[in-house]
Amino acid sequence: MAKPVHVSYQLLLLIFILSVHLSSQLQFSQFQTLVKVQQLLNYPSLLSSLNNTTDFCNIEPTSSLTLVCYEDNLTQLHITGNNGVPPLPEYFSSDTFFATLGSLSSLKVLSLVSLGLWGQLPGSIVQLSSLEILNLSSNHFNGSIPGQVSSLRNLQTLILDHNNFIGRVPGWLGSLQVLSVLSLKNNSLSGFLPSSLSGLQSLRMLSLSANHLSGEIPGLHNLSNLQVLDLQDNYFGPHFPSLHKKLVTLVLRNNGFQFGIPAELSSYHELQKLDISLNGFVGPFPPSLISLPSITYLDIHGNKLTGLLSQNLSCNPELAYVDLSTNLLTGDLPSCLQLNTKGRLVLYSENCLSNEEQVQHPSNFCHNEALAVKVLPHKQKNKNPNAKSVLASSMVGGTVGGIAIVGVVLLVIRKVQNKNTVEKPSTRLILENASTVNTVKLLSDAKYISQTMKLGASLPAYRSFTLEELKEATDNFHTSSFVCESSHGQIYRGKLTDGTLVAIRSLKMTKRHSHLMHTHHIELISKLRHSHLVSALGHCFDFSMDDSTITTTYLIFEYASNRTLRSCMSEGFPGQKLTWIQRISAAIGVVKGVQFLHTGIVPGIFSNNLKVTDVLLDQNLHVKINCYDLPLLAKTTRKGSAEISSPAIKASILARTQQDDRSDVYDIGVILLEIIVGRPIASQYDVVIAKDLLQVSITMDHAARKSVIDPAVMNECSEESLKTMMELCLRCLSNEPTDRPSVEDVLWNLQFAAQVQNSTQNNQESV
Repeated sequence: MAKPVHVSYQLLLLIFILSVHLSSQLQFSQFQTLVKVQQLLNYPSLLSSLNNTTDFCNIEPTSSLTLVCYEDNLTQLHITGNNGVPPLPEYFSSDTFFATLGSLSSLKVLSLVSLGLWGQLPGSIVQLSSLEILNLSSNHFNGSIPGQVSSLRNLQTLILDHNNFIGRVPGWLGSLQVLSVLSLKNNSLSGFLPSSLSGLQSLRMLSLSANHLSGEIPGLHNLSNLQVLDLQDNYFGPHFPSLHKKLVTLVLRNNGFQFGIPAELSSYHELQKLDISLNGFVGPFPPSLISLPSITYLDIHGNKLTGLLSQNLSCNPELAYVDLSTNLLTGDLPSCLQLNTKGRLVLYSENCLSNEEQVQHPSNFCHNEALAVKVLPHKQKNKNPNAKSVLASSMVGGTVGGIAIVGVVLLVIRKVQNKNTVEKPSTRLILENASTVNTVKLLSDAKYISQTMKLGASLPAYRSFTLEELKEATDNFHTSSFVCESSHGQIYRGKLTDGTLVAIRSLKMTKRHSHLMHTHHIELISKLRHSHLVSALGHCFDFSMDDSTITTTYLIFEYASNRTLRSCMSEGFPGQKLTWIQRISAAIGVVKGVQFLHTGIVPGIFSNNLKVTDVLLDQNLHVKINCYDLPLLAKTTRKGSAEISSPAIKASILARTQQDDRSDVYDIGVILLEIIVGRPIASQYDVVIAKDLLQVSITMDHAARKSVIDPAVMNECSEESLKTMMELCLRCLSNEPTDRPSVEDVLWNLQFAAQVQNSTQNNQESV
């Protein structure tokens, strides 16, 4: 009886040895392929972390390479470059490169981003038959999208953004029945959309923005899983597309849509973001859009929509961004849009509304424009009944032909003007005729401030302090009141006679700083008043006794808590660490503060070098940003004061208003990263490592995603909320500034993450 057992043992041992040998051979073969990939890319550092070992499955992710294995098979390959630096060798061939990758037959995820890959995408990609996710964004691929991709039947995500693909959107995409994400934005695709897209029942996101596509949108009303449709910056139209009512995001910005808005749009109860701006929509604006149960973002500016608004209209309390400007609306702005609810930003200029805080046309302007839109085709009457049909046909043909010609010209002009603009319209008001500082007027006159500025109304009125007041508040600037000294001067802690605690910044001035320069800077500083900023309360000038020049400027601010967002996450406050929903709320507070800096004052303040240690929380966990780019503390010109003229200052201010907000968005991304992982992100290296972990986990299941987040909140965050936060964080940290979302988009996504988290908690509590 013992002999058969012995034989069985030998057989098992032999099988084990063979499996180990085959596994070793398999790993070595895949390792050789990776080495070949590194050679073809001329990327010496790509595999430096292998340390001359073939055990690539256990290496730590780096900024350029992430590998994921399953049972010794390489299943995920993520290579991220630096916009083609170093450049590819002259002998690079896309055919050779993808033929080499073809030997990695177990690959399910292939991400080759910003590597400078060029040439046509070869058909040999079909060898990767197990692919589920293919991301080739931010390269230089050209030619048409090869038909061989249609053989990748397991493909769920196809991202080819920011390349040079031409030709039509392929009709064979309809054969990829499990495709859920299709993103082809920022290419040179042209022509009509294929009707086969209407058969992609699994499609959740369709992004075709910034191409040259045109014509009518095929019927997508049967796509019940479609949540995001982004078609901005094309030539689609003129009819509004037929869509399913479960859509969450709809962006038709900057196209050729005309006619009216369909009535059924008011029944899209899951719609959260709607952007139909910069089109040619006419007819009545449905006021019910502002009260949709899920709407948080609404932009209809740049159309010819008409309608009489009234103060008693209701709106969704979660509506955070509304742009009604440059239409033909009349009546009164709804009261719900005049309230400063949760930092809501409302733009409505260039209409004929009674509210004049933002520039309006006279009422007859909208009446005449609306009359021209509606009546023009019928102005000429036919007096010959026998020629009625002929004349009618010629009139319609002439009118349509004329409109078509004018429309094409306008579209071309608009494309040239708008193609390279930022995603969101400028929300800054122009400061006119501002001269010397009148702080009371600046805070009360609505012509000089936007609605968002009134969020600081609960603060004491901004005023000019006397030097005697500051000396009394600081015990004559005693050393006990001294806080610290920075590159921007000394900071003191003081207490006013009414008991208000303040922080006083003392800045030494030189004669090169003109009084006029001070006046403009102080005008800006006086408007830095918001519930999510450590706000300015006033200023004080100390003059020289000899020549009346300013020697010292004192800036008086709120005195804020010293509890930072980082310390509240790591140490707990009060008594325990911040929950997941509290972290999202803190992030929302940060973004609202940044949004105010960008759009609530003129000119906007950008490049604020935000850090998580600059985010303070009070006893009620209310967020205030402590450090941001104060105008008076920025570098000033080296020219003498005599050379600085008012036009020069105005030009400088105008240039500052045109700065992009993407650097602040990146800083927000770093803050979100620390909120998610729950540990300090102290260097760029930390950012790269944590970002790579997010990129890998986000393509996997919920358990994998939860494994990389802070254990303190691991069991409370919902799947949808966590994934939304991760995706938003990665977008904010994009290497390409133009790929980063706008501040308004960041705010919208954070509010969505909070909403789904609250919904999940409420459902769990009701069970």
